[in-house]
Order: sequence, then C-alpha cells, then structure tokens
Amino acid sequence: MATLLAGSDAVPKSPAAWFDALRAAALERANALSVPTTRDEEWRFTDLTPLTKLQVRPATAATSLIAADIAGHALPEASARLVFVDGILVPQLSQAGPLPAGITVLPLAEALQSHAVLVEQHLGKIAGDELFTALNTAFLNQGVFIHFAKDAVLKAPLHLLFVAAGQDVAAHPRVLLVAESGAQGCVIEDYVAHGEAAGLTNAVTEIAVAPNASLRHIKLQRESPKAFHIGTCAVSLGKDARFASQAVTLGARLSRNNLAILQQGEGIEVVIDGLALIGGRQLADTHTLIDHLKPHGCCEQVHKTIVGGGAHAVFNGKVFVREGAQLTDSSQQSRNLLLSDKARVDTKPQLEIFADDVKCAHGAAVGQLDPEHLFYLKSRGLSERAARNLLTYAFGAEIIDRIPVPTLVAKLEKLVMQQTGEKAGDGA
Repeated sequence: MATLLAGSDAVPKSPAAWFDALRAAALERANALSVPTTRDEEWRFTDLTPLTKLQVRPATAATSLIAADIAGHALPEASARLVFVDGILVPQLSQAGPLPAGITVLPLAEALQSHAVLVEQHLGKIAGDELFTALNTAFLNQGVFIHFAKDAVLKAPLHLLFVAAGQDVAAHPRVLLVAESGAQGCVIEDYVAHGEAAGLTNAVTEIAVAPNASLRHIKLQRESPKAFHIGTCAVSLGKDARFASQAVTLGARLSRNNLAILQQGEGIEVVIDGLALIGGRQLADTHTLIDHLKPHGCCEQVHKTIVGGGAHAVFNGKVFVREGAQLTDSSQQSRNLLLSDKARVDTKPQLEIFADDVKCAHGAAVGQLDPEHLFYLKSRGLSERAARNLLTYAFGAEIIDRIPVPTLVAKLEKLVMQQTGEKAGDGA
C-alpha cells in the first residue's frame, strides 16, 4: 500500500475547499483499505502482487512528446482531442475544437471555478469508494470535465487520448461527464503507450446521463505489455436515458476494467459490448454491473475474449433486478475463444432477481476454433495460419464493427488481424 500511495503528499491544494476535503477523505479511505488479494471474492482470479512490487510515483511533468509521436492515434472524425501524457494535460498536443453550442470541455482545474456547482454535485458521487477509486480521488489533480447542455448534440466524437510514456509513473486520470436532458454525444477514452515503460494507469470515469439523454462511451486500452491498468467507469441513468458502452482491451500486463451502471429512472436502454484480445502472460479482468432499480429497463450485454499463449481472461458480469423493477428485460452473454492449450478463461455471469415480471437471461461459452471451419477455409486455398487468423478475427469483428467511427474501426481491424497470429502462439 505504501508504494501505491507514494507521492500523495505532493498533490497541490485547489481553490475549492470542498475539493480538498474530498481528496483528504479519499486519502484517509485509501489508507484504511488493504490491497485486494485472491482471497477477496471480487479479485479471486487476479493477483495484484506484481503491481504492489512496482515502485511508482505520479509524474511531476509530462514526458516530452511531439505531434509526430502521437500522429498514429489521430481520429479525423473527432470534433476535438485532449491529450494527456503520464496523466498530465498537454495543450500543445491537443485540439480544442471548435465545439457545437452547449458542449463544454475543460480541464478539471478550470471547471472547479467556472462550473463549481455542477462539478461539486457529481464529482465523487457516482463512483464508489473501493481502493483504486479512492486512490484516484486522493491524487486528483489532472482531469477533464465534459458538459452536454440541455438538448445539445455532439455529432462528431470527442477524443480523450491518454499516453503512458514515463518509466515507473502512476497516472490517475479522472473524467467527469454530465449529459443534461435531451443531449446526445459520443466520447472516446483511448489509452495508449509510447514505448514499453512499466507503470500504472488508474483511471476513473463518472458519467451522469439525465432523462431522455443519449450517450455512447468507447474505451480502448492498448498500453505497454509491461504496464498495469485499472479502469473504473460508473454511470447513472435517468428516465428514458440511452447509454452504449464499447470496451476493447488489447494491452497491459495486467488490466482490470470495472463498469457499473445504475438505473435511476424508468425506461432506460443500455447496450454493453466488450472485447479482450490477449496473449503471452497477460491477464485481462472485466467486471460489469447493471443495477435495475426502476421498471422498464432494457440491457443487452455481449462480452468476448480471445486468449492465446499462457494468458488469462476473467469476466464477472452481474445483473441486479431490484424489487419493484418490473418489466425489466436484461440479457448477458460471455463468449470466449481459446487459441492455445495453456490459455485460460474464468467467466461468471450472474443474475439476482427480486421482481416477478421480468425477462432475463445469461449464458457463457468457452471453446476453440471449429475444425470444420478450418478445413473449409484450407480447402479454398488458405494456409493453416491464415485460416486461423481469419476465423479468430471474425470472432472479434462483431464487437469492433459496431463502433460508429470508421477510422477507429479500420485501425482496430488491422491491429486485431495483426495480433491474432501473435497471440495464438506466444507463450512467453
């Protein structure tokens, strides 16, 4: 724990007393908690011992990068791009807009002054207070505030690019997104690496979606194979809100992706897509929660993993249907493809239902490539390797192709096609 808290005394004070009190309470909370172990049910398949041995501290200045260093991550469709390097906003690498009327994107430090009431109303109120969320709040200094005003529409996505570049750096990025009634938009969180430095990214995103608003959230994680990534996204949905989550995990030595969605009003619609493609000795752990508190909630979730080498994928999906949440329609599917004899998947879809008029289903499948499909492709002239790569790519393409950003889809298609063969045989 001392390693994870290193550097907390260097977080500067802010002009808002409530903000400093929030960070102080979070630091006290983090000090009171121990690092989860495999004896904890929520972490039973994920051993954090390698992370606790890593000596990391927050960066005091961003590693120096130039525009050419991040050019490959550009998305022409984006309305604006904010670039963070080692958790620190770099304005000269960012492109601020112009943005449509009613759309506000600000560094969190500026929002504390210009939108103080709105920030105080939501910051730290949506995400929970488990260890890594508390650590993020305790170190909270850099972050971004996004506000979609009533009926505002952002037709082109907003791109948040988080670059890990420094050795032994702990970054604690924070995103606060508030969508008012009737607003629409898409936000992309993109976590990448410059080089192969070992470090920790501990990200927290809080999203408040008001009644009748519609939001799409896309998260990509393709950090260094030596890195550690802990990500938490917490979402609150008002009446008739619509929310889509798409997460693609390719990088990091050890990654954990937490998604918690709370239905605060009737008639919500949620779609959750997830894909993890890992190999070597990677571990990718995904935990999701959809909590139906009100009636007429609809949620469709599909999570896929492609696991090669000696990698290990974990999926735990929980669906709660609370008493009184009648006419809920919630489904959950976990589909997993093993590319080697040493690959491992632990999957646990869960339903807890306390209402009697609902339609809920879940399922899990773990398997390997179909020999008949391989034979068919080989009979048409494809090599064994090409046939395997094509079938593996097709398995994950269902998730990627639903991302409504053509440039991003093309990048991911190329990357996944390139990695499928590598992941299959890499046991190192």
